[in-house]
Amino acid sequence: QAQLVESGGGLVQPGGSLRLSCVASGFAFSSYWMNWVRRTPGKGLEWIGKINTSGGRTEYADSMGRFTITRDNAANTLYLQLTSLKPEDTAIYYCDKGHRSTSPQSQGTQVTVSS
Repeated sequence: QAQLVESGGGLVQPGGSLRLSCVASGFAFSSYWMNWVRRTPGKGLEWIGKINTSGGRTEYADSMGRFTITRDNAANTLYLQLTSLKPEDTAIYYCDKGHRSTSPQSQGTQVTVSS
């Protein structure tokens, strides 16, 4: 069955960067739009952005301009580059198939931004 495994999270200081990865298996990764969302205690689930099947087109939520989504179809891997991180970016980050996840089923990866 379809499986998504996120990694790359951790503790980072404000202003720092991280690159999150999402390895896909069990489905035709290159045939799907993919998206990233995050969950915070205060705001709930927030959509970050999405990428088309080839990786040539991305769309982001207005507040996510510091983040970049890319993909490597040969490696069945989706990426999220986080830059200029702020404490309010502290969240669990999830990847998912499609345009906008409303209920991610994967485990996610925790990002904590703190000095």
